[in-house]
Amino acid sequence: MGKRKALSSSMAILLAVLITACGGGGSGRDSQEPPVSGPSETDAKDASQEKPRLRALLPFERFDPNLDPVAQYLKDTTGYDVKYEQLPAEEPDEKLNLLMANKEPYDYLMLYDTQFYKLVSSGALEPLDELIEQYGANMKKVISEKSWNKAKYNGKIYAIPQSGTGANVSHGLVMRQDWMDELGLQPPKDLDQFYELLKTIKEKKQVIPLTGGKNAVFPDIALAFGITTVWKEQDGKLIYHTEDPAIKEYLVFMNKLYEEGLIDSEWPINTMDNSIQKMASGKAAMMSISWWSAPNLVNAFHKNFPDTELTIFPYMQTKDGISVVQASGDGVGGYAVIPKFSKNKEETMKYLDMKFDADIFKGLVVGEEGVHHTVENGKYYPVFPKFFDERNNSSYFLTGVDEENYPTYWQARLRKDPIIQHHFETYLENAEGIMVFDPITYAPPIEEVTKNVQKLAKMAEDMYIKIIGGADSIDNYDKFLMQWRADGGEEMMKAANEWYQEYKKQ
Repeated sequence: MGKRKALSSSMAILLAVLITACGGGGSGRDSQEPPVSGPSETDAKDASQEKPRLRALLPFERFDPNLDPVAQYLKDTTGYDVKYEQLPAEEPDEKLNLLMANKEPYDYLMLYDTQFYKLVSSGALEPLDELIEQYGANMKKVISEKSWNKAKYNGKIYAIPQSGTGANVSHGLVMRQDWMDELGLQPPKDLDQFYELLKTIKEKKQVIPLTGGKNAVFPDIALAFGITTVWKEQDGKLIYHTEDPAIKEYLVFMNKLYEEGLIDSEWPINTMDNSIQKMASGKAAMMSISWWSAPNLVNAFHKNFPDTELTIFPYMQTKDGISVVQASGDGVGGYAVIPKFSKNKEETMKYLDMKFDADIFKGLVVGEEGVHHTVENGKYYPVFPKFFDERNNSSYFLTGVDEENYPTYWQARLRKDPIIQHHFETYLENAEGIMVFDPITYAPPIEEVTKNVQKLAKMAEDMYIKIIGGADSIDNYDKFLMQWRADGGEEMMKAANEWYQEYKKQ
């Protein structure tokens, strides 16, 4: 489920890489009985004989989508038979470029941000404005204007944008409750209290106070410096976080924790699995965990310590008493596109729009009530094992979502595991009223950003890790920043601001 969160916005994903070295969209399956308001199975089969078989190219996954119950459900309810193919796990972009160069006759593709930009800028994609106007009545009702803007290039729509699962928070600090009780500790409200808590743990328990997995910008500490998103507005302009004066304060503080042994000595090289193992074995007292990874930690921890719990801390305040945390799950991370050389452009658009029919879409995501899910107080709960037998890969088949209802439907997936549900809902509750979004979450593809951002993100991550671990000095940060700007950072920020100034006029 959590692994496809990668379809969240490109900038939110980038921050997750820098902040947690990690994330999203899910998966699912469905019943083969059509919704009440959809076509009957007989009608669908008859209609399918008059419709072309469509050919789709999707990202790699470890199952055959053609054999999945969701594929059959979509065939039954829309009347369209689709042959699904996947990009390879290794070098998918190279394979995609080769297929497009050979004009392989796919009818639609599902792409990530960088793939979409490369293909649309090369002229390989069909502009969709007229097709949407003629055949896209359902999708126009449920996709927001800000999402459509993300799918535009030179003023034209070239994709059906797939937005995320609704605003939520992905991470939170957790600590052993028994040690908190033993040492008389309370959740820290700010960095001063946090620092004293770490020192107390080290002195009294002689364990790693805080473990982490190669985190360049550790979110639960960075937010106390006001660092939450990759981009933020400052004095009416966008700045990338490398340009934020607070980043130097953050790095100095992290290096202090590292030098004093208050964070894991293996911080620069740790993996998430290593951090979980240290927590589960009693070698560490605290870590940050995503809600989708929480069962890995909690279950391993309870094997060794069944009589205590892990407490989730609220988010800390800045020195000015302000609490902010980055919202994830929003934005656009996936793009359904029609190649120029598709032989069935109109039929493809008809099919894609049928998937937005209210009953068909709901059946695709959560199946049939009483069979695949139940509803209690407006919340959707999965029925075991039917939901996971027939809706476990449903997110893989999405080509855009009903933006109002999808976040509610999607949460049924969380409730398959009480640990995931607890962490998700607690993080969200702790973040109420303090979530902030990256200001370019819904920006359309910006050439200078797209071509530079991965290289520049890696440069920043490497420098941050070196400073935190003592391999480089904060005194060299300004020199690094000059190089970062020269290697594309200045060009990227200029282009981002040109878009932002126009965006603010709207």
